Parts: sequence; C-alpha cells; structure tokens
Amino acid sequence: MTTGSPSVPTIYKLTIERFRGIKHLSWQPTRGVNLILGGGDVGKTTILDAISLLLSPTNSASVLDSDYNLRDEEAEFSIEAVMALPSGGGINQLTRLSWPWCWDGANAVVPTHDESTAPAGEEVYVLRVRGTSDLELSYEIVQPSGMTESLPVSFRRAIGLVRLSGDDRNDRDLRLVQGSALDRLLTDKGLRSRMASKLAENDVRSELSGDASIALCELDKAFRDHKLPNDLDIAVTGGQGPSIASLVGLTAKRETVQLPLSSWGAGTRRLSALAIAEQIQGGNPITVVDEVERGLEPYRQRTLMARLQDASSQAFITTHSPAAISAATKASLWYMDQAGNLGQLLGTKVAKLRADDPDAFLARLTVVAEGVTEVGFAKSLLMQALGSELQPLGFHVADGGGHDTTIELLKSLSKAGMKFGGFADEEGRHSGGWDEVKGRLGQLLFRWKAGDIESNIVDALADDKIEAFITDPEDDKTGRRLRSLALRLKIEQKDFASIKAKAGAELKRFIKEAAGGKVPEGTPDAEKKAYSKHSQEWFKTERGGRELAEKLFSLGVWPALKTELLPLCNAVRGAASLPPLEDLPS
Repeated sequence: MTTGSPSVPTIYKLTIERFRGIKHLSWQPTRGVNLILGGGDVGKTTILDAISLLLSPTNSASVLDSDYNLRDEEAEFSIEAVMALPSGGGINQLTRLSWPWCWDGANAVVPTHDESTAPAGEEVYVLRVRGTSDLELSYEIVQPSGMTESLPVSFRRAIGLVRLSGDDRNDRDLRLVQGSALDRLLTDKGLRSRMASKLAENDVRSELSGDASIALCELDKAFRDHKLPNDLDIAVTGGQGPSIASLVGLTAKRETVQLPLSSWGAGTRRLSALAIAEQIQGGNPITVVDEVERGLEPYRQRTLMARLQDASSQAFITTHSPAAISAATKASLWYMDQAGNLGQLLGTKVAKLRADDPDAFLARLTVVAEGVTEVGFAKSLLMQALGSELQPLGFHVADGGGHDTTIELLKSLSKAGMKFGGFADEEGRHSGGWDEVKGRLGQLLFRWKAGDIESNIVDALADDKIEAFITDPEDDKTGRRLRSLALRLKIEQKDFASIKAKAGAELKRFIKEAAGGKVPEGTPDAEKKAYSKHSQEWFKTERGGRELAEKLFSLGVWPALKTELLPLCNAVRGAASLPPLEDLPS
C-alpha cells in the first residue's frame, strides 16, 4: 500500500448510522467519480446529504427530528468518514494535535508504534458528526486512542466541499452569505464592515481587497473558459437575508446589462457554483451533485460529467438521466436498491445492460427477463398482479439477452447485495449458479420447474382450447403458424382440422417444437434455417410474450400454473409495499 499524503481529500470509507431513512450503511467509495443509481426514495440523496453535513463549511446547519431514523432522537445518529487528507489540508494547523490512523484497505486501524515495522498503510483520519439527543450537532475528530477532539469549521472548509443540490443552495453560493462558496473564494473578512459604511456611495467591487479582486478576475477567466456568463462584477443583487452581505452577489453581463447571476437558468447557476468551488480548492474539492441532470440539457450533462471525470478530486453524484449514465465512462457506478443495499455495478454483462437499457438501473425494482418473450410475458403478468402499469410504481422489466447472459447478470448483481428480480426458463444448465442466485433473491427469482413459457402453457391447455391458442388475436400470424405445423407434419392442407387429424395425440408436441423453432432430426442443412425461424411466427417477440400472458388467463390455464407464478407476483407486490394476494383476477 502507498503511504504519505494524498494530493486531494478522499473519503475511503463512509459509515452512516440511523440518519433519516438509513439505519446502517457502510460503504467504500472509489477515488474519482462515484455515480449512484437507483429508483426513487431508496436513500441516494440521503447519502449525499450525509457527506454534505459531515463536511459542511458552516456551523449554521440545523438538525430536525426527521433527520433521526424513525424520529428516535434518543438513539442519536452518526455520520463517520475515514479520510485521506493532503498535508496542506489544515490537519497540521489544528490547535490540538490529531493523530493519524492507518488504512489497511478496509478499515482505519491503530498504527503500530514499533519503529522496526513498516507502516501498515496510508495515513488516514476519522471524522464524525453526531446528531445528539438534544437535536444538536457535534463535530469530532476520532483519535486512535478512542478520544475525540473538536472538528472545527475552519478545518472542514480547508478540506473543501461543493454541493450542487436540487434546492436554492446554488443561489446561496453565488452570494456573500457567510460560508457560501463566494464568501470562501474571496476570503475578505473586512468586506462586510466596509460595505456597511460605504455601500450606499461606492460600488462593491472597488471595496474588494487586492487578493479578492485578483480572485474575481481569475474567476471571470474560469467562467470564460467554461463558456459560462462572464464580465463578472459584485453588486447588490437582492434576496432574503438579515445581513447586507446576503444582498450582495455575483452579476454577469447579458448584452449590455449586468444582471444577478442568480437570475440565470438553474443549469447555469449550478455550473457557476461548481466553477467557484474549483477556484477555491484549485479544482480539487469533494463534489456532491444531487440529480446532475437538473436544469441541464443532455449536452451540458455530458460536458459536466466529462469535467468531473477529468478532475483529480472525488465526486458523489446521483442521476435519473440516461445521458449522464452513458457519459459516465470513467466513473464507478453504484446501484441502491429498494431495500437500501448499495452495490457496485461490475462486469462486462452489467456494462452491456447499462449501455443497452440504462432504465434498468434507474428503477425502484428491475426484473431481468432472459429474452424478449419473457419480457412481454413478465410485464403483462406483473401488471395483472399490481393492478397498475409498472412505470408509475418505479418497476422495470429488462431483457437479459439470453439464458447464459441472464444468469451472469443476476450473479453479478446479487453478489453485490442488490435486489433485482429474475424471470428465466429451465434449460438444465448452470444449476449451481441459479441456486446461488435463488438463495440471494428468494421469490424475486422465478424459473419454471421445467421448460419455457410456451411449453408450460401448452401442457396445461385443454384440448378444446388448442385452436384458440394457435390463433393470433391480431390474425396476422395465424396462417403462418398453421403453415409451420403443416410443414412439420409434411401435409399440404393448412387448416386446423387437417393438422389436428394428422398430428393426433402428438399435436401439442408439434406446437411446442414449432413455437420454439426446433429443427427436426434429419433436416438437410439448407432447410434448417427455415425451421428455426418458425419461432418468429409464434411468440419470440415482446408482443408474443404479452399474447401468452393474455392466453394464460383467457384460456383457463392460470389455475394450473398459479402455484408456480404467484410467489413471484407477491414478491414484487411486497417491493411496492402491497399486501400479498391469494389469487390473481382472471
């Protein structure tokens, strides 16, 4: 392991206890950009708020009873980070000496005092904020001895944090509110008192100190480089706040008029706040961005993602944008499921699904179905079970791209502790892998006891319903289905009566083989492709899957397959906090 001081502040481990909806979370983010995906209300924003609270550059942050898990103030909450800090990050300027821990790759451990032994790992520090039972915040540096020292606001500011949230905080960072990004950039402590006496008769910019004036000029250059509004100035821009400084903020020229930067669009304000923070920290603040797409067009989302990924600093980002996900080529992707489990999205199969269907990682619960037929069938079945479209509930059904790919996908996802669902056939392969996934996902994984959708429905079908099963409700495939059966029976007649008479007791077998595209033994090579394509005339499309689900109920097959399918339906209902059903409406 490397030793010595890092170049930028970096969180190696984040532990959250009883903060809002998170009862416990222990997470080791990576260096660089950490992009957190998942459905709504699973806790993604809570993680970002926890980091922001721990590294808050002010002492004005308030704590509410709703910040405590289940509003249990007596239990308190704790947010703790194991951090590597650069030597110039303020740790050596503390009034009381703080001792480093050693990072062993998983935890902060007490360093050895044996001079003959090499250091166990990189020097790290443990920072913590507690929400006390008195609804107050206690900021602490935890020493290897177990003792704690105060974690002062000056030290937190030296670490550096920029937070782009969904509220009006970006406006705050564009004003001279105490602790705002602009206030920390200018660092002109005497400005407020000088403004109070001279603001009425002098322009604000003339009252800046030399260093602050230079900082403003450099910020203007940075804005130009990032193609943001420029010709920056400082002026009274209006707004809420008891102090006169809160009325002072950045302005930029639009055509010939200097306008408050806070009056520009939400996306411009967010990018402006980030540019200010980069100037404060030399481009290396810890960056927290909630819903990176907010106020930004797709091209600006891609531009922002590229900037964050090219920087050397650590960033924590949430998104519901496919454009942002596709642009995150260098980021570490994490998925937070509806149970609050946070796992990293690794592996080529996962990467392909992310590229092909990013909505799979933006849903509250995603069911990975092994093929297009299964996608259509599972969607229709779950809509029947939920009594609703899937999207309003945050549910999604993704195409796993085949039996082998689906098992690899579900193994990777479930191994990371993430709760996805699965819908697959029984093909007699990967039995150990399927058992492993079943042990993790429980009833959220559905597999037929034998065969596939078509074979199970056909086997349970009453003889007098076979013709209706063959019939396409839109009638464009009925004739082609009958022709595929006639070809396999080697007869000229293509009507159902002739086919039924010829096939006799083997009719269901011929239907299953045609629907599955099975090539009869002894077929010449030149004719094999024609037989395999028969499946396309039956159900090997998403529409075909929906047709099978409709016939499951309309042809009276559901009672025979209820025992197999109902547990999956109730597991998905449970993910939506709905009670289980004893049966589905037919």
